[in-house]
Amino acid sequence: MNNQAQLSILQARFATEIVESKEQWNELTVVVKPDAIVRVSQFLRDEPALAYDFLATVTGVDLGVDADPRFEVVYHLYSYTHRHRLRVKVRVNEDESVPTVTSVWKSADWYEREVYDLFGIRFDGHPNLKRIMMPDDYEGHPLRKDFPLRGYTR
Repeated sequence: MNNQAQLSILQARFATEIVESKEQWNELTVVVKPDAIVRVSQFLRDEPALAYDFLATVTGVDLGVDADPRFEVVYHLYSYTHRHRLRVKVRVNEDESVPTVTSVWKSADWYEREVYDLFGIRFDGHPNLKRIMMPDDYEGHPLRKDFPLRGYTR
């Protein structure tokens, strides 16, 4: 199935939840509303025509302090059944959170913790949202664009 056929299936089901889509270099990216990420993820996993059974990674992107919304959470999916890939994005501001997808893919647990630790993006409903890479008492989130390169001064 090509990217346009996949996008048609998604748009037929989530017409109002898909904010944007883009195909570049034969890779499909869809941007969904934050409150729809769990429903879209469940559909992507459970729909036999799509069967995205593997969450390859979750990462964050800081678009800058002046961007609105400031952050993107990016989910990279793969279907072993159909051998196709999909990138799903959710955009949020600093004071917003994203529902966790750990109920859909258990591997999201550590990936979301990493995004929380390095970018400060919170995941509602996460079973254990705490730092995973930095010490518990570490101040700030080191992959934010406004993170002081020489650390915080005390």
